[in-house]
Amino acid sequence: MNRWRRLGEPDALSDGRALVALAAPIALTQLAQVALSTVDIVMIAPLGTEQLAAGGLALVLFNQLRTMGVGLVTAAGNRIAAQVAHGETAADIDTREQVRDILRASLLVATGAGLLGALIMIACGQALGSLGQQPAVIDAVRPMLLALAPGLLPCLWFQALRQYTVGMRRPRALIWITLTAIAANVLLNAALGYGTWIFPRLELVGIALASSLVHLLTCVLLYDAVRRDHALAPALSIQAWRASRATLRRLVALGTPIALTYGSEAAFFSVVALIMGGFGAAALAAHTVVNQLVYITFQITIGLSHGASILVSRQVALERTAAAARIGRTALAAGAAVMALVGTIYLVTPDLVLAPFLDNADSTDQAAHALATNLLIIAAILQFADCAQNIGVGLLRGLDDTKAGLRATLLGYWIVGLPLALGLGHILDAGPEGVWIGLLAGLAATATLLLTRFGRELRLRAVATPATASP
Repeated sequence: MNRWRRLGEPDALSDGRALVALAAPIALTQLAQVALSTVDIVMIAPLGTEQLAAGGLALVLFNQLRTMGVGLVTAAGNRIAAQVAHGETAADIDTREQVRDILRASLLVATGAGLLGALIMIACGQALGSLGQQPAVIDAVRPMLLALAPGLLPCLWFQALRQYTVGMRRPRALIWITLTAIAANVLLNAALGYGTWIFPRLELVGIALASSLVHLLTCVLLYDAVRRDHALAPALSIQAWRASRATLRRLVALGTPIALTYGSEAAFFSVVALIMGGFGAAALAAHTVVNQLVYITFQITIGLSHGASILVSRQVALERTAAAARIGRTALAAGAAVMALVGTIYLVTPDLVLAPFLDNADSTDQAAHALATNLLIIAAILQFADCAQNIGVGLLRGLDDTKAGLRATLLGYWIVGLPLALGLGHILDAGPEGVWIGLLAGLAATATLLLTRFGRELRLRAVATPATASP
């Protein structure tokens, strides 16, 4: 109880402390995970502009399917946490069986999503020829997708086990496993991609194989960590086929809206990548680099989003709508401060920011470097909208409003952002920069819809409970 009292202290300073305490571990874990794809892009870059364009496109497609698969199993953590709370202890026999059933169902969902996703990934590789991509890029993407596809299955098994550890409030192994994966990824990329030691030089295919092996490694390491944990081992079971139908249906029903919300956002970025590919390899390479930089910063806002969501849930349960609104403002202010710092770095030192990816002294990289420098200017502004929309999703989740996120992304991205990206980029001949302005508009529209909804919901709750609306 004392812990929750500290989280609910009615002042902005305590809100900030509580938000950082919750957001920092989540953000650090997310940053460690995104380092994997960043390492891939950094190690693909020396292979050339066309290889970077192809590698970036393959990773976008992989992340699209991975993100939706993660959404399908995300609800497992919430269900496990609720079950443990009802049973008070995972040592209780009935609670242990219920938790084990949820874990089995999540592993079964992960298996189905992984197999289907792998088939879709391979099919997408065959369909790229009709999507305006350059022949050289297509020839490089297809074998890379074949090598990436098998890695989706252990990747989603890892996510199912991850939700189990989070639901049981035992996620400590995640950070060291992810850090181990980063080191293994560097070594395997060097060995398989560049032909180090006794291995042949496989370039993009080797780097893709390295990624698949790393996903398998992290899955095995997390399973071993769970098996060795005295609190997690009793309910551990990988016999996915034994999951009850009722639990499976419940998990799919909860996970589908989350997957669609994640998928809507990821698909928008995937389509933007395809649009950029229509401008040539240099444009796609520049987009890949700048998009990855934005994605790195995005992980910090994920921490703020999740932290704010938990704090809002607490204040709403206490009918403190004014405190919930203040937490929203605190999260947005913290996010804006981080985005301002990162944006300043983009604007002041673009060459330093782009150096790990593109060499301006190399004639083959100069066109991509010049375009990436222009995109960084747009990205410096875009990140504010991206941060606001992500925090907005978390704030609404704190109000138990999970469907608004899907509606907002459908409207903001697909009704506003995509038409503008196409119109500015191709119809009005604004080029790649026009596409990114459309991307910015889509994120800004989504953020506006989400935050407006949050404010309206709080006002309605304040009217309904006037006596307890303030802390």
